[in-house]
Amino acid sequence: MKGALLKQLLDETPDANDFGSEIIPYAKDKGSKVQAFLFDGYWEDIGTIEAFYSANLALTDPNAPKFSFYEREAPIYTMPRFLPPSKILDAMVTNSIIGDGCVVRANATVTHSVVGVRALISENVVVEDSMIMGADYYETLEECQLVPGCLPMGIGPNSIVKKAIIDKNARIGANCQIINKDNVQEANHEGEGYIIKDGIVVVCKDAIIPDGTII
Repeated sequence: MKGALLKQLLDETPDANDFGSEIIPYAKDKGSKVQAFLFDGYWEDIGTIEAFYSANLALTDPNAPKFSFYEREAPIYTMPRFLPPSKILDAMVTNSIIGDGCVVRANATVTHSVVGVRALISENVVVEDSMIMGADYYETLEECQLVPGCLPMGIGPNSIVKKAIIDKNARIGANCQIINKDNVQEANHEGEGYIIKDGIVVVCKDAIIPDGTII
């Protein structure tokens, strides 16, 4: 699709949220020339929280992932961030993908999870079956201490995160448990920094989860 036509269609459908079910039918109905193209490569509909979560964790399959970032024939291009390699400090990482610029501290365990750029996983943290989206920027301890009551960005010491999505720049305190302890399927606690969708705890972007919180 040409860029000018795409911009026009988006301008004409400001309330549309889905390309396949809204934009394309609109283009067809208004008389634009719409044709099908057979694509037999990897594709996943990630229009729901559960689908987004499952598609990302499927990338950690050690045997036969549906999609691999490591195929010479299908290189992946992304925006360069010029970050250092990630640092794993006497921690255990199993069947996981870790982005650039992360720090995983001593005695932490990361299992079947995806960890995004600049993520901080502190000492004795357990991360299982989760997606940690990382951070948009680094913050030093000194910068945090300038703000009264500041929690450092990342996952604090001795915390447990299971079957969760932690959005960017979240601050999870020490001794927290993000585990959906009551097996709730749907809940909206956005004012407290999280929601639960399809049984998956989603900690919101920029959320602050105080020390000792159990979800």
